[in-house]
Formats: sequence, C-alpha cells, structure tokens
Amino acid sequence: MSVSAGIAVLAAVTALAAAARSTWSPCGLSMLSTITPLAEASRGRRFRSTATWFVVGALVGGATLGAGAALAAAVIGALDLSGTVLLGLAAAAAALAMACDARLGGLRTPGHIRQVNEDWLERYRSWVYGAGFGWQIGVGLATYIMTAAVYLTVVLAGLTASPLVALGIGCLFGLARGLAILLGARITTPTALVAFHRRFDAMGEPVRRAVIVVQGGVALSATSAALGAGPLLPAAVVVVSLAAAAVVVLRAAPATAGGAGAGAAQPNGSSAVTPVA
Repeated sequence: MSVSAGIAVLAAVTALAAAARSTWSPCGLSMLSTITPLAEASRGRRFRSTATWFVVGALVGGATLGAGAALAAAVIGALDLSGTVLLGLAAAAAALAMACDARLGGLRTPGHIRQVNEDWLERYRSWVYGAGFGWQIGVGLATYIMTAAVYLTVVLAGLTASPLVALGIGCLFGLARGLAILLGARITTPTALVAFHRRFDAMGEPVRRAVIVVQGGVALSATSAALGAGPLLPAAVVVVSLAAAAVVVLRAAPATAGGAGAGAAQPNGSSAVTPVA
C-alpha cells in the first residue's frame, strides 16, 4: 500500500469517528429533537422528505469541507514531500488532536459557539431548512465543534496529496453526519423522544473516549510506518479494529445507564423534548 493510500485509510477512519462524536454537539442533539417523525408531523410535514434533504445538504456540506482539503492536498502534492515526512506530519497532527480532546496539559479543542437558526423551522419549507441545516452540519466547522478529529480529518485528507481523495474524505464525513438524522426515525411519540435522548445522552462519554482512542491509534499507525516498523495497512486495520471495539462499548452503554430513571440527565442539561436555543 502506498503512503498516500495508507493516509487515506487513516483519514477515512478519522472522518467517521469525527462525524460520530459531532452528533453529540448541541446542534446535533437539536436536530434529533426537531427533525423527527413526531416533530415533522406537528408541522404538517413528512419526516422522510425532510430527512432526505438533510442528508443531501450534509453531503454537499461535506463536499465543501472536502474542497478545502483538496486545495491543501494540491499544494502538498506540489511540494513533493517524502513519505516519511507526510507520515510524520500525520502522526504529529493525530497526537495533537488526541491531546486536545483528552485535555492533556491544559489543551482544549479550538472551536466556536454557534447554533443553526431554529426560526427556519416555521419560516421556510421543509426542503429549505432540511438542506440548510444539513449543509451546516455536514461542513463540520459552521457550528459547535465537539472534537479535534474534525480538524484532523481535514489535515489527513490534505496529507494524502490527492485532491480527489481529499474531496472524497470530506464527502464521507458529511454523509456520515447527515445519516445520523435517521437515528430518530422511530421517534413518533413524546415518550419515545424522552427515552431516546436518555439513552443517547448516556452514550456521549463513551463516544468521546472512543474517538480519543481512535486518534491515538492513528498517531501510532502513522508513527510506526514513518519509522519503517511495518507496513501501514496492518496498522490501519488495528485502528479499524479499535473503532469496532468502541462500537461494542457504545452499544452496551444505554443498557448500563438504563436504570437512571426519569431523573437522568438530558442533552445539554435540559429537557430532551425542548430544542436547543
């Protein structure tokens, strides 16, 4: 496997991890309260149609993010850096992202506080707010940034030195973020909404930790390849295995928290049925 292809694999794993963690942002939680079969029916609209536009918008948003990464990839490709340098940069970026998310040494994930405009829900047609919200979610940097893995995705995509691959990585991130809206496809009653968010909230911390593990795996994979300790493909497989193990932990998380009762914490410390302002 070439260095570019290996970094692309690590970038794809990171993109999926970043998209998963980003679902727990205030905007992500809000979308899972305001774009559901229950909420859409109350507005006289169809969830299937709105969700489709949301996914389309998120994919376009991911493509927008990927376009920026593609520009970086073109510049890096023109520099004709050695494989060792590219892998070293990938390892350093992953280690920094992991440190930020783990808050090691006082580091924090840089970001900004911004929500989507919920007035759109009543002001515009469903395809407008569906696609509009989706784009803002899919581009990754327009609203709350929950993990440095979002930045790491862009960096790794650029380090592939292939504009087309970088664009694809961005699209993968956007698509994964958009498809998260389908998690609420069975929310048809207020009781189901509260129960869903109780379980979902319980999974937030396991997801955060899982993403940190994935970033550490990316750093180790790139480092081992840069030092010539082994091919990148086996290391990438290890990262994928770590991500799969994280999924197992996540699936068990709701059951562990199931006895929390009605007083369990709701998203952002508020009622699960109230959209984030």
